[in-house]
Amino acid sequence: MDFQLKISRWYNCSRAPAHLLQAKEGGMASETTAGSDESLKLAIAIALLRSKVLKKHSETPHPPSATSSSDAIKWKRKAKERKQEIFRLKKNLEEVEDGLHHELFTGSASCKCYFFENLGKLNPNQLSGEGCDGRFNDVLRRRFLRQVRLKERRKRRSEGSSFTQGSFWSEHNDEEIEQLRASVDFLVELCDTISSPDDANFANWSHQAVDFILDAIKNILSKGTSIEHVEGIVGSLSLRLVKKMCTTSQGNAHNQFETNPQFHVQHLLRKLGSESCVGQQVILAVSQRISLLSENLLFLDPFDSAFFEMHTSLYILIQLIEFLVSDNLISWSKTDGFASELLEEWVTSILHARKGLQLLESRCGLYILYMDRVIGLIAKLVAQIASLHNLNPNILRTLLC
Repeated sequence: MDFQLKISRWYNCSRAPAHLLQAKEGGMASETTAGSDESLKLAIAIALLRSKVLKKHSETPHPPSATSSSDAIKWKRKAKERKQEIFRLKKNLEEVEDGLHHELFTGSASCKCYFFENLGKLNPNQLSGEGCDGRFNDVLRRRFLRQVRLKERRKRRSEGSSFTQGSFWSEHNDEEIEQLRASVDFLVELCDTISSPDDANFANWSHQAVDFILDAIKNILSKGTSIEHVEGIVGSLSLRLVKKMCTTSQGNAHNQFETNPQFHVQHLLRKLGSESCVGQQVILAVSQRISLLSENLLFLDPFDSAFFEMHTSLYILIQLIEFLVSDNLISWSKTDGFASELLEEWVTSILHARKGLQLLESRCGLYILYMDRVIGLIAKLVAQIASLHNLNPNILRTLLC
């Protein structure tokens, strides 16, 4: 290329203007010009010929077989790299899903807030978990929500439904309502996994779920929006947990409070019942369950294997009403927006359940004695609360007589 450039410059110089050539001497100029023209023409011809040869050689294509072979090797290498990357991402995802529930607490950790303390005790001086609100901070809240999202993804994947990022909360307009609904499902499904109530994983996550549900309900109700949705979710939670409490495997008939899963579910309902709208819905669901069980026991053979389970469930249900009324009725009446209509409904349901248990008095008189004790406690507290004196006169008359 340098040789060709020199020839071009030489050729351009040879074509200089005529007035510059006239400055040279006549005889020498003519001889030099004639020799230069011959040399210039020869050099140009050689340069053009060489240029064509080089250009033709450079533009000669590679054999088709060599090109296709190199392309195939390149795409095979890229496909292998993508396959390895996908495999690595799947493995990382499985590790995250399997180990995420250990991120917050180790397997040997115990619940430091003593959430299940005072299990089965009537009206303790300080209910378990009080004074530990600082534990449920923003970090725990975000981690709990991430655990709920993970469980929701697994459930949808097992059901075969498609799941895309952001669809978890986008199916409904209110994100808080969907968070509350998913947290309720998380807690109910968590109760299905009670293999041993001493399991630290159950204690930790059940505590976080109860705290989150109560916090979410208070936030939504304080805004005065989506109240109907909250009532529906709370009603569903009450029915599902009450049913779970009665159907959870009891194991040994002589189980103590600390080792019986039924009493742990009962304690969850007791803690959730600190919120007025939840507690009253729980009492309503419990009283309706008592009526159903008393009707079934009336026509059931005492030697049937299901008789003992129903018998035990009745005591647990009546005890739960006593816990909720003793712990919370006075505090419920002091809250803003206390639903006195709902109180009338569950009081009426309890009185109806007492009539059903009265039919079983010939089989076991303790049912009616325990129920009378609960009704007496309700009447005593209602008489102490001035704001409840405007209830339905028929209900008050039945309670106080």
